[in-house]
Amino acid sequence: MHPLIAEEMRNVTESTTAHDLNDRARGWLRHLWRKAVTPDDWSKEGEPHRWWDRYSLEPMMSFPRFDLSESSYAMLIMARKTPAWREVYTRILDELVERYSTHWAAIDWLTQIGPDPDRARYPDRYRRLIPKDLWGEYDVPGWTANGIEPWGLQPDPIASDGNLFFRGFFTLLLGIHRAVSGETTWERPFEMAGLDDRTFPWTHTKIATYLSDHWKQHPEGPHCENTKVWPFCLSAAALGLQMTDLVVGTDTHSIYDTWVEETFQERYLRFDSRGRLKSVALYYDPLLERAHGQGALGGIGPALYMLPQNRPMAEELYRAGVASVGWDRRWMPVLGPTSEPRFFTIAMLLAREFGDHTTARRLARKLGRFENGRFFDASSEGETDEFGYFYGYGEPYPRGQESAIRILAELLHDEGDWYRAFNESDADKFDAPTIEAVDYPRIGLSRAHNEDRTGVLEFETYAASSDATGASTSLRVTQLPDLAQVSVRRDGANYENWRRLENGSIEIQTEIRAHRFDVYTGYARDARAFDPAWATDRSTPAVGSAPLRASQLAPALISPGARQLGCPCCA
Repeated sequence: MHPLIAEEMRNVTESTTAHDLNDRARGWLRHLWRKAVTPDDWSKEGEPHRWWDRYSLEPMMSFPRFDLSESSYAMLIMARKTPAWREVYTRILDELVERYSTHWAAIDWLTQIGPDPDRARYPDRYRRLIPKDLWGEYDVPGWTANGIEPWGLQPDPIASDGNLFFRGFFTLLLGIHRAVSGETTWERPFEMAGLDDRTFPWTHTKIATYLSDHWKQHPEGPHCENTKVWPFCLSAAALGLQMTDLVVGTDTHSIYDTWVEETFQERYLRFDSRGRLKSVALYYDPLLERAHGQGALGGIGPALYMLPQNRPMAEELYRAGVASVGWDRRWMPVLGPTSEPRFFTIAMLLAREFGDHTTARRLARKLGRFENGRFFDASSEGETDEFGYFYGYGEPYPRGQESAIRILAELLHDEGDWYRAFNESDADKFDAPTIEAVDYPRIGLSRAHNEDRTGVLEFETYAASSDATGASTSLRVTQLPDLAQVSVRRDGANYENWRRLENGSIEIQTEIRAHRFDVYTGYARDARAFDPAWATDRSTPAVGSAPLRASQLAPALISPGARQLGCPCCA
């Protein structure tokens, strides 16, 4: 082999390694599986298991449904990294959606009726969330105030004037489920728990359509808690609409573009005399006609959800936010409260997405000092196969919301990964050879994709439960175009312990441990023919696809500021 060709193959292989699931991602998947499939009772008479996070960012996000929605983000990215293996992610997402339709998911809307009776007794830590002149007479963010005038009591958490954040994050979760699984499970009517033990039938697209239509009727933006409109929640809801349009083919998202242009920039952003962004409001109260919240760092949260929808605006929010606290300056310490790590985590994620390597490294070092990521045993059986971030909370389980966002940052390796997840469909995976009947959580796959250039399905196994190491197991490869052409290699050598089944499938027998499999399928999206000679040529390994780089993104999505600075890839 020519040395230059060998070097290019080595470079591609090394770059692709970053797209596998590393040990932390595999450990988080193992823990999320346990959380999702362990039965607990989210009904009015029950209570979620304590590992579901209802503690973070009190009082706005201290509800367990945020653990459900934020846990789905990693499933989306994992499925894009291992597109030929999706069944474990689908099962987890089904469990998340099922819980989201319960009393405990909507508990704030169903129990926080009328004005908050404790508003005159709020702790001092709530002061930053309420206008100074309204302290003691104004509901804190997080109090949904179902029933107040002029809207009155509304029993359905979805078909309501307020509660946008409930149906918005639900739409995002449902869109992610469809993108990962390709299944129409949640297009069949399901019952949503409401007031007084009533239930209301909904489907995925029905929720998305209601959200979009209601927003068009209220172009200033629907309320989250009654009387408060949040750019954070609206951006997440709109991202759910964008994903729904991508995977279902609906047309629900355009209202967000209008809102950003006509409302967000006017009501929520404040600039200094030199035109630099200096403040992003947390929320706007349309009854009082006033915005609340100061400081550019407030734009970090909305930027996470805005980025796949309006990349230049999200980058402006990000850069102003990190500059306002000096996180992008090498000579300044990275300051901020470690009790709320998500601001560091989201900023680090955005730094990687925008190619701001200096800030990404600084924030990674900051988080590394207190995030306390470790493998642990959630089963009390002595296994340490699960991974999470414990921070300084002193809790027996990793904090769900904070860990979910942190592992997302771990998975988003290349510039543009988060953008592509919501803008570039990978639905062709549903027609490609697929690995099924994997005995998870005993065995897992850290790599699983079809390589177009060789017609090979590449996958790697690992022991997801350490006590199962060495045990016999099997798995199936389905949707094979021609069983007569199939051949299998394991760890670089021909492998014969497999058999052909009906309906274009094979079954592979193996044992639970780390192995690399290469299954020649002859499959390609453009139906090209391949030479299966690789099956007997042991000197040439299969090569993975090179990742898409930021310089290949559409020029319109690159920050105008970057062009002005003469960035060579933005010219």
